[in-house]
Amino acid sequence: MIFVNDLSGGGKIVPDWMVHFSDRHRGGSGMTFVDLVFPAFLFIVGMSVPLSLGGRMAKSEPFLRIPGHVAVRTLSLLFIGILMVHETPDTAALGWPGDWWCVLMYLSAIVAFCSFSPPSSASESRRKQWKIAGFCLRLAGLASLVWLALVFRDAKGQRIITFAPFSVETAWYGILGLIGWAYLVTCIVFLVFRPNRTAILGCMVLLMCLFVADKNGLFEGFWLNRIVGIGGTLGSLAAIAVCGLLLGSMLTAADLTSLKARTGFTFWFVAGCAAAALLLNRAYGISKNNATPSWCFWACAITAALWYVLYLLSDVRPVKIISRPLALAGQNVLLAYLISEMLPGLLDALRLSGGYGHLAMNLPSAIARSALCSVIILLVSTSLNRLGFRLKL
Repeated sequence: MIFVNDLSGGGKIVPDWMVHFSDRHRGGSGMTFVDLVFPAFLFIVGMSVPLSLGGRMAKSEPFLRIPGHVAVRTLSLLFIGILMVHETPDTAALGWPGDWWCVLMYLSAIVAFCSFSPPSSASESRRKQWKIAGFCLRLAGLASLVWLALVFRDAKGQRIITFAPFSVETAWYGILGLIGWAYLVTCIVFLVFRPNRTAILGCMVLLMCLFVADKNGLFEGFWLNRIVGIGGTLGSLAAIAVCGLLLGSMLTAADLTSLKARTGFTFWFVAGCAAAALLLNRAYGISKNNATPSWCFWACAITAALWYVLYLLSDVRPVKIISRPLALAGQNVLLAYLISEMLPGLLDALRLSGGYGHLAMNLPSAIARSALCSVIILLVSTSLNRLGFRLKL
C-alpha cells in the first residue's frame, strides 16, 4: 500500500496498470494489481480473527470483555479514519498552518495507541514506571486527537464535530474506517458461529446478497443506510473479511492440520471464489469503487493463492531470505501505514514536497523513489518495534 500510494503521485508517467483502474478508466469494468491491495487488508483482517479472538477465548478471558475489546477497536479505527479523510484544513479558518494539523493528527494517533515493552532486565518498579508513562502518553495522544477534531475547519467553515445539534461529519470513513466496519461484522460472525465453516460460508453469501438488495433499492430511506453503506461497507466489503475468516478458520481446525488437508482446502477455496467471480461478472462488472461482488471474489481468490505461497515459504519450507523480512515488516503494520500517510503533510509543512516530486522525473525514477520510501518507512517501524514501541488498538 505504501508503494502504490506513493507511486500514484508520479502522475501520467505511471502506466495505467500501475494505478487504480478507476483513476484512468471512468466507468467500465476492470481492475489492476493496485486494486488488490485494500481487499487484501480486509482479507487478512478476517484471517487474523480466529487467531486473535480465539486466543483470548483459549486463555479463558471473560466473554463479556471480548465484545468490549471489539467495540473499542472498531470505534478507534472509525475515529482515525474520519480524521484522515478530512485531509488538510483551511489555514485561514484554522488560524495556524493546516499542514501541521495533519502532521500533528498522525503523531497523536500514533501516540494515542502506542504501547511500550520495557527491557526484559527491568525491575518490577521500573516496569510499573513504564506502564504509568505509557498510560499518560496514550491519554495525551487521545486528548490531542479530540482537540484536533474540534478545531478542524475547512474553507467553507465545515467542522468535523458539531454540538448544536450533535453530529459527526462522515462523508466516508476512509480506509481504516472501512476496515473497522468489516472487522466488526467479522467478529460478530466469529463470536456467533466460531469454528462452523459452513455457517461462516453462509454468512459470507448473505453479506454479498446485501449488495444485490442495496442495488435494487431495498435499503433506501433506512436509517442505518444514512450512517454506513449497507450494500457496500457492511455487505460486499465485510464479505471479503468474512471470506478471510473462512480461510483463517482452517488454521485452528482440528481436522485440517496436515499440509495435504490445508492444500486441498485452499485449492477449493480459490477455485470457488474464482468461479463465483466469473459467474457474477456480467451482472455488476468488476469495480473497486463500487465494491462489486466479482471484484470481491477475484480479490479473495488471488489473495488466498498468494497467502498459500507465502505459507509454504514461511512455515512449511522456510526460506529465511523471504520470510524473515516479511515477518519483521509485519509486526508493526499500522505504525508503518500511519507514518506513510503522514509523509505528504510533513513534506508540505517543511516545503519539501516540490523536491520530493522532482525525484519522479520518469517511470524508473518514480518506481525507485516509491520503493525506497517504502523500505525506509518499514525500517523505521521495524526499528521502533525492536525498541519496544508498537501500535496496539
